[in-house]
Amino acid sequence: MQVHRLPALSDNYIFLLHDPEQKIAAVVDPAEATPVLRCLKELGATLVAILNTHHHADHVGANTALLQRFPSAVVYGGAEDRGRIPGQQVFLHEGDRVSFGDRTAEVLFVPGHTRAHIAYYFPPDHPDDVGDLFCGDTLFAGGCGRLFEGTPTQMVSSLSKLRALPDTTRVWCAHEYTLKNLEFALSVDGNNADLQKRFAEVKAARSRSEATVPSLLGTEKRTNPFLRWDDLGLRSIVQADNEIQTFTRLRGMKDRF
Repeated sequence: MQVHRLPALSDNYIFLLHDPEQKIAAVVDPAEATPVLRCLKELGATLVAILNTHHHADHVGANTALLQRFPSAVVYGGAEDRGRIPGQQVFLHEGDRVSFGDRTAEVLFVPGHTRAHIAYYFPPDHPDDVGDLFCGDTLFAGGCGRLFEGTPTQMVSSLSKLRALPDTTRVWCAHEYTLKNLEFALSVDGNNADLQKRFAEVKAARSRSEATVPSLLGTEKRTNPFLRWDDLGLRSIVQADNEIQTFTRLRGMKDRF
């Protein structure tokens, strides 16, 4: 399975999954139709599936247009998003499976950003290979999504599921927010040598207009404060009494950053 990263809107990424042998494709969170249709034409592929992580317009905005061009495509989304995702036909729960080509994704229920958010995790075919996580707006490179419909406790539970995946997992998050996220991370975790190194690399990459997605989950575990709510140093910095309070205060600080 090949993954094509398609920039959209001002800072979104759409991910097109391609099976060249079968000449089929699936798209994750299509914000706009034009880049998807262009890529499909270049690949000579037929769209067979739309995988939505949640209902926000910058993730489902092209569903209707793509279905007009590919009426047989199947639209997947979380069961809790019923009525909120255009064209949705399959209503997914935690532990469900979604197959594309020769790969099968595990569905993770990860509320917090929204009450119905899901993620798609494609485990590696072999132990030495990488897995692929399409996490929408739950986990970002260097950050996490705002809590629009969920609670801090829900978000910590959701991020715990993602943090438990192998370090070699590629994190395909839906926005190019990395530099700003790492600027905030340094403001609360400035002595983290791994974070300092990552910030320098990302700053250089963005100066060349290079994408910073995907990242590796192992890197996130070392440098993303929103995966380190149980770090005693961070707890001390935000003057929290427990892990949930640590996360809550970090998220509040980021909202105001």
